[in-house]
Amino acid sequence: MSSENWYRVDNVAKVFLATANKRDTRTLRLSCTLTEDIEPDILQEALLSAIQERPQFQVRIRRGVFWHYMEDTDLQPVVEEEHGRVCPMLYVPGRAMLHYKVTYFGNRINLDVFHALADGTGALEFLNVIVLDYLKLKYPGKFDNMTSHSGASEDELNQDSYKQFFGNMSLKGSSLKKAYHPGGLKLPYYQLQFFEIHIPTKDILPSAKEIGVSLTSYVGACLMLAISEDMPRRKRDLPVNVSMPVNLRNYFPSQTSRNFFNNVNVAHTFTEDISLEDLAKEFDEKLKICLSEENIKKQMDNFETMEYVAPVRAIPWFIKKWVVWYGSRVTDKKVSVVLSNMGMQKPPENVQPYIENYGAFCSSSNLFTAMSSYNGDLTLGITSPYASTKVIKSLVRHFSDRGVSVQVNATEVVR
Repeated sequence: MSSENWYRVDNVAKVFLATANKRDTRTLRLSCTLTEDIEPDILQEALLSAIQERPQFQVRIRRGVFWHYMEDTDLQPVVEEEHGRVCPMLYVPGRAMLHYKVTYFGNRINLDVFHALADGTGALEFLNVIVLDYLKLKYPGKFDNMTSHSGASEDELNQDSYKQFFGNMSLKGSSLKKAYHPGGLKLPYYQLQFFEIHIPTKDILPSAKEIGVSLTSYVGACLMLAISEDMPRRKRDLPVNVSMPVNLRNYFPSQTSRNFFNNVNVAHTFTEDISLEDLAKEFDEKLKICLSEENIKKQMDNFETMEYVAPVRAIPWFIKKWVVWYGSRVTDKKVSVVLSNMGMQKPPENVQPYIENYGAFCSSSNLFTAMSSYNGDLTLGITSPYASTKVIKSLVRHFSDRGVSVQVNATEVVR
C-alpha cells in the first residue's frame, strides 16, 4: 500500500490522542461470537481480505507540529489467540504499529480499535466485513455475492464528517454541573475490570413498554438507581449524570467509518426517593429533548467551532495537548457513567444462523456501559476502573428483583 496518502485526524480523535494512558487506553473492543470454534488460518486470510475493503484502518498515526495526522502503512496485521487485557494499548507515540488488532478465543472473534481511528459504527462495520469474509472462506460458494457493508466509496469512508457538515460558528459553555462518581479505590496496576451481562430481551422489553419508555431509557434509569444506592448522604446534592454517545449519521447523510458522534447527557439529583418507573419516564422525556435535531446540530457546531479559531490553530501540539487533556478531565468530572447503545445487530439473513452473539467494551477512566442486542439477547459490556463492584451488583439486583433472568461474566483482576 502506498504511503503517499495522509489524513488529518478529526477533532474527537484529537481528544483520544491527548488523553490515552495505561488504564484508559482509549481502545474499544467489538466481538462477534460464532456457533463454531474459530480456525485461525482462515481468520488470518479473512482479515487480509477485509483490509482491502477497509484500507482506512491500515494507517499509522504520526505527530505533526500542530496536530496529529494519519498516513498509509505497509504493516500487516497478524491474527493471534487472545491473551492479555481487553482493550489493549494500541497507540504509543513514536512507535510504528497498527492501531487495531484482531484476536480469537474459542468461537469468538475480537476486534480492538484505537478510538482515534473510528467510532463504534465504523468499527462494527469493519468487524462484520471480517466475519463475512471468514464465512466465505470457510464455506466456499455459500455466501458469494453477499456483502455486510454500506457500499460507500473510499473517499466517503475517509470523510471527516464533522467538517463536512459543520454549520455555524458557535461557542457556548457547558451547563453541566459536577456529577457524583461511584468512588472508592481504583484497581492497582492500571487495571480495568470487564463485566458482560446477558439478559433475554423478552424478559426486559415488556417492562420498558409497560412504562412507555425506550429500552435505552429503562437501562439508563436502572444505572442511575444502582449508582444512587452507593451514594453517601452528604453527596446527595450531586447529580447522577448518564452521558450517551449519539451516532450523527442518523442526522446527517454520512457514510464515514471515522468518528462521527456527539454525547448527550441526562442527569437526576436524588434529593428525594423516586421509583424506577417515574425515573425511567423522566429519563425518557429528557433524552427526547436532547435528541431533537436542533439540539444535536447546535452541539456539533459548538464542538467544531474551536477548530476554526485562528489563534488556537497556530498553537503548537505540545501546548494544545495539555489544554485538551485538562478539558477532558473537567468533562469527566461531570459524568457519572457512559451508556453507549450500539443498537440491534442485523447481519445478512443468511449469515445469522452462524452467529451466536455480539458484544462490546470500551476502556474508560469512569464506569462505561456498552449496550447491544442480537437474536433475543441484550448484552451489557461494563468497564470499571474501581475495586468495588457495588454498583454492578445493584444493577443486576434491579433486574433480577423484577423477574429478569441475568447471566454475568467477569474478568479476573490482580488485587
